[in-house]
Parts: sequence; structure tokens; C-alpha cells
Amino acid sequence: MDNYRYLIDFDTDKIRKEYYDIIIIGSGIAGVYTALELPEKYNIVIITKETIDISNSVLAQGGIAVSLDKEDSPELHFKDTIYAGAGLCDENSVWVLVNEAAKNIEALCKYGVNFDKKENKDELSLTREGAHSKNRIIHAGDTTGKEVCDKLISIVKARKNVKIKERTFAIDILTDNDVCKGVLSYDEDCDQYIYYVSSVVINAAGGFGQLYLNTTNPEVATGDGVSLAYRAGAELMDMEFVQFHPTVLFHPENKSFLISEAVRGEGAILRNVFGERFMPKYHELNELAPRDIVSRAIFSEMKKTESDHVYLDITFKDKNYLESRFPNIYKKCLNYGIDISKDYIPVAPAEHYCMGGVKTDVFGRTNIKGFFACGEVACSGIHGANRLASNSLLEGLVFGRKIGEEVSKILAENISLDTSFHLSYKKNRIKKQIDKKRIKTDIQNLMTKYVGIIRNREGMIIAKNKIDQYYSVICDMYNTSIEDFEIQNMVLLARIVIEAALEREESRGAHYRTDFQSTDDINWKRNIIKVIQKK
Repeated sequence: MDNYRYLIDFDTDKIRKEYYDIIIIGSGIAGVYTALELPEKYNIVIITKETIDISNSVLAQGGIAVSLDKEDSPELHFKDTIYAGAGLCDENSVWVLVNEAAKNIEALCKYGVNFDKKENKDELSLTREGAHSKNRIIHAGDTTGKEVCDKLISIVKARKNVKIKERTFAIDILTDNDVCKGVLSYDEDCDQYIYYVSSVVINAAGGFGQLYLNTTNPEVATGDGVSLAYRAGAELMDMEFVQFHPTVLFHPENKSFLISEAVRGEGAILRNVFGERFMPKYHELNELAPRDIVSRAIFSEMKKTESDHVYLDITFKDKNYLESRFPNIYKKCLNYGIDISKDYIPVAPAEHYCMGGVKTDVFGRTNIKGFFACGEVACSGIHGANRLASNSLLEGLVFGRKIGEEVSKILAENISLDTSFHLSYKKNRIKKQIDKKRIKTDIQNLMTKYVGIIRNREGMIIAKNKIDQYYSVICDMYNTSIEDFEIQNMVLLARIVIEAALEREESRGAHYRTDFQSTDDINWKRNIIKVIQKK
């Protein structure tokens, strides 16, 4: 295995231990819903890096895709997902997603999630987003993620079998011959390392948007879940595919607030700084083209007009409608002096979602026994090269339930916990005084400039060489803080993303190279798998 398999030195006999049937890393929709889908007879702990209400899921605005309309069907949802994924979706995974969507939405409604209804109050209100052929996005205003997470969190907090450990950083999973043995963590509140012992670990730790300068992701999204999986020997897949959301508020005080795709779904149009509509020049679906296409179109218009933003125009809708349909967006923009019923909204693309992650099957299983992954941290092949709008929250639900089913079977057959496992790990590490904040900012600048919406070999080699230099500096560093763990994870992931992006010599979905502009199905209609080399 790699010279530095674990980020810290430890002896499992000398640190505090806590024993559980199931450990869940992450408190977004995937982690919390999975906990609720597991039988209450099992002892579960959810460990989360910050407070339980901080996650990408909470920030999700648009909604959840599900075929409920009489003119819609799972087959149409399947076709739209496949189309957006640009030839790299796993069809089996997508079929599971679209066929099991409705029953999971029904479960959310039973949990008390308050989705918007049609005027008759019986049916859920449906809207449309980019690359969807039908209206199939259910929503709760423009704060769908928060509404879902708030309800699920309130229920999981009441479950006596679930313990929630906030401000607890998952450093590494412990393994023995590719068998999961639990999670090594750092408890920020009591300033100590804790070994959470279990033969079942569910990784729902989210993505790595913080690799980029401007992102819709919260500060906690530094890719810790993907990194710890990779160090343990888990396979990573599709790491070159990073989605940029086309319309993120561009304001001096805020460049991370998402202007939901649902705004375009309700008819908003994109204009350049001269007020000219431009999307019809780029795609037949105009503003509702797949996200990668809209992002590149905006990037192109910004370059042509020598500007750093474009505008989103929904001024044809009246104030009352906008306040009702998009209350959060309306209020946030008004705080910055933008009345969206009268003013254009300045927007620019920002990093939003990672299609790649820990390779899993439809039951969330990885190549490490007892180690599962779900949500943005995972890659089951659903999203292919470009995620279809509003399939992300749905993914967390559908595959959270599938993991619940699989784990229940495993524990029903064998619930006995191996308490004999012991590991003492020590490396010659060096205490170093380095400017981690500067390194983080430099990584974000390099990734944004050279491994962002538009890429080429020359630029990616520049980024790779600099990231490799940082790796050589920190690989043997004595890590003592969350800041240390994060910079280790960010450098590791930046290397992996760049390596995968260099390897894929074509343009496909969210991966666009100026030096290989065509899609090459003969050589590249396949997934790139990254796994640490055993020594």
C-alpha cells in the first residue's frame, strides 16, 4: 500500500473506542435518509464534520426529479438521464433510479416533507429544468433541499437507536485485507481521536467543490470522503467529470449563491452584458440545454464580450409570482439591491457537482467488504459525463434505501462484531510550518484556471506540476488538525482529477478539451478507474 496509508499515527489499543452496528459518515440527504431506512434494532452513529444541518443537500434549491405526470414515464426520465450523461451512464443504475423514484418520494411525503402542491391541493406541483423533456421536478419553493433535510433530521434526532456526532472529522477508514473495520476520527469538541468500531461503514460525505475558487458547495466540501476511500484502496470512477452550474449569483459580496435552474425552467432567458439573448445560437433547447452546454455558452459569451458575467432575465414575471415561487432567491437578490421582477440577475458559472466518486454497484457496495457509498461521494454510473438536473437528491434517496436493504441482510446473517482487530500504525513524519491557507487558495486558482469548464493538456500539465510539488511537501507532514487533514485530501484529489482529465483525450459532457474537441466513442466510451497502487 502507499507509504502513507493513514493520515495520522495511532494505536487502536490506546485511543478511545465506540462500538456500533453501523457507522454513517455525512449528514446530507443520503446519510440521514439511509439511517431512517435501516431497522431501529441496529445501533447507528452518524458522524458529521460540522453541525448536522450543514451539507450540499441543505443548499439544494431546484427540487427532485420524478415522473408523476400522466404524460411522463420512468422510460422518458431514463432517456433524458442517458442523453444528459453523454454516453457514459450505467443503464442498470439509471433504471433503478427512475423506477424506484416514486416510492421514495411517497416515503418523503409520509415523513411530512411539504412539497408545493397544485391548486387543487392533492397533486404535487411539477416544473421543468434543463434537459428534461417533461415537467417532473417536485419542489418546496426554492429551498427544497432544506425542507427535505429539516424534516428527515428532525425524525432521525428522535430515533433512540441513532447517535449523532457533530464536529467530528472522519480521517480514515480502517481496513484489514480489504475488509472494513471502522472509522478513525477526530472529535473537535473534546479534542481527541476516536476509533468508531463497526464492520459496516456507509460513506455519504459529499463532494469536493472546494477544489475550485467559486463553488456553490459549503466550506466543508473538501472531498474527505472520496480521499479516505481512495487511501483505503477503494476504486474511484469518472473523476474527470466536474459539473459547473451555469447560473450562480455574480456579486462582489457573493459568488456562491445558486440561482436555481428552475428559474430557467419557468422561462427565464440568458442575456450577455449588451442585453442580447444568446442561447439559441448554441443549442436547440436554448436555456434548458444540458448544464455543460449552457456553462460553456456563458463562458464563450463572457470571453466575446470581455466581461466576467452574463444576466438572467425573468422580469416578465410579476413580483407576487416571483416572491411565491422563488422566495429565497427573491429575498437574497433584494438584499444585494437586485429586484428580480425589474432587474436582470448577474450570473456566472461556478463549480457545483462531482459526477465522479467512489465506485459502487446499485446496492452502494464498493470493492472493500462492508464499506458502502451513497450520494455525491459515490459513483454508480447514474450521471455519466454530466448529471441531469435534480437527479442528485433523488440519487441519495433511491440508493440510500438500497443500501438499507443490503445492510439489513448482511447484519441479519451476522451481527457479531469483531472486537479482536488491533492496528498500530506509525510513520516517520515531519512537523512543518507551511501556509496551508495559501496552498488551498493556489489549488483553487489552478483547478479553476486549468481544470475547469475549458481544459487542454498544456494548462493541465501546469496545474499537475504545481500540485505534485505540493504533494511532495505535505506527503510526510505530521498532521495534527482538521486544516492539515483537509489540505492532504485536497492535494490528493486535485492530483486524481487532473490525472483522469489528462488521460481522457476527448471532449464529453462536462469534460471539454480544446485540444480534443470531438467525442471519441471508439476509444473513450468507457470509464476511467483510479485505485491506489499496492506495494
